[in-house]
Amino acid sequence: MKQNNNKSKESNSGSDKPNLIFQNKTLIGNISSLFVLQAANYIFPLITLPYLVRVLGPEKFGLYIFAQTFIQYFAIFTDYGFNYTATRQVSIERDNLQKCSQIFSAVMLIKLGLTIISFGLLSVIVFAFPKFGSDSTLYYAAFLLVVGNILFPQWLFQGMERMRYITIINIVIKTLALAALFILVKAESDYILAVLIVSVSSVIIGLIGMISAITVFHLRPAMPSLSLIKQSLREGWSLFVSTAAISLYTTSTIFVLGIFTNNIIVGYFGAAEKIVRAARGLIGPITQAIYPHISVIVSKSKEDAILFLRKTLRWMSLGSFILSVILFLMADIIVTLGLGPDYKESVILIRIMALLPFIIALSNVSGVHTMLAFGFNKTFSRVVIAAGLLNTALIFPLVMLYQAEGAAIAVMFSELFVVSAMFFNLRRKGINLFR
Repeated sequence: MKQNNNKSKESNSGSDKPNLIFQNKTLIGNISSLFVLQAANYIFPLITLPYLVRVLGPEKFGLYIFAQTFIQYFAIFTDYGFNYTATRQVSIERDNLQKCSQIFSAVMLIKLGLTIISFGLLSVIVFAFPKFGSDSTLYYAAFLLVVGNILFPQWLFQGMERMRYITIINIVIKTLALAALFILVKAESDYILAVLIVSVSSVIIGLIGMISAITVFHLRPAMPSLSLIKQSLREGWSLFVSTAAISLYTTSTIFVLGIFTNNIIVGYFGAAEKIVRAARGLIGPITQAIYPHISVIVSKSKEDAILFLRKTLRWMSLGSFILSVILFLMADIIVTLGLGPDYKESVILIRIMALLPFIIALSNVSGVHTMLAFGFNKTFSRVVIAAGLLNTALIFPLVMLYQAEGAAIAVMFSELFVVSAMFFNLRRKGINLFR
């Protein structure tokens, strides 16, 4: 009997190894796909940055950035936290076709309703305020980014851990958009055309992504039940509030600059912020790929999840710190080669924000990977809401006193507060990621 038991244990452990290898390959494959996808989202715009800042000039480039930033409020509203809540639901129910179809239908229907509301709000703002009404075509062109965003079900592919299907779509369409920008945008007056090219490419990607999702996963979209819609709205609410609060110290920075300064200063800050964001973007794929993976591990063993998170923290903090050091030391060269002599004011802004890749890597592991995966949604929301309020209190006086430099300082203080509060609250809940 003992021999049989030993044999059965050996066979079980042997069968576990291929499964573990398969899981690791899936995770690595999704991280790789998300790296490529993030390259399309960050590096492609970075390739166009040296061209656009020169062709459009600081003023029109600032308006170009301001319009895209303003529209991000509507993108946040229509996302409604589903990038996390729906991803988690799909990752748990991925083997249940009927349940996944129901989740897909509910999320898309809610997003459609939120988009209609957003379009109505945009129209009111455009007609009520001269600053927006004078460039109404620009803002309506930028709004197509919201349409593309709701159509593209990245949350579904992430939850299924099948990111390679949408990576190719992004690369092909964004490459065509890149070519269109270089060929068609030739003067300052083409700033609306530049926004339109980016927006239309987003809509095309969204349409192809949705069709691919339905086909690849054999979904059967149908009118979801009222109870499922209510449940989806309830689960997404805390994450929506968190995301909206995060926008108070990210998206709102450029918006406040645009209201209280001028388009030229917005251009300086926007160019610097795009460079810092590109460095931060290298961290994003790891965060996105690990989240559904860690959600599954937590559902099975919290102890194993903590061990996995400690390793993740170690490597992400090391890699992101190197990125931050390079960004600080190379800021002058990056601006000279990438932006040109008209953007020397952007050097100090990059150096002020250089530590952001490192800070945000720590924040992602403690917040997204740990708090959200362990179900500490309310604590997560409280932290980012507090950070949003802190930034709101800081940014107005700092922008009025120091303009773009003040905005950069406000962002840094807010992000430092977030990561400190995240780790403090995890320690209170008995989770120590540093041990």
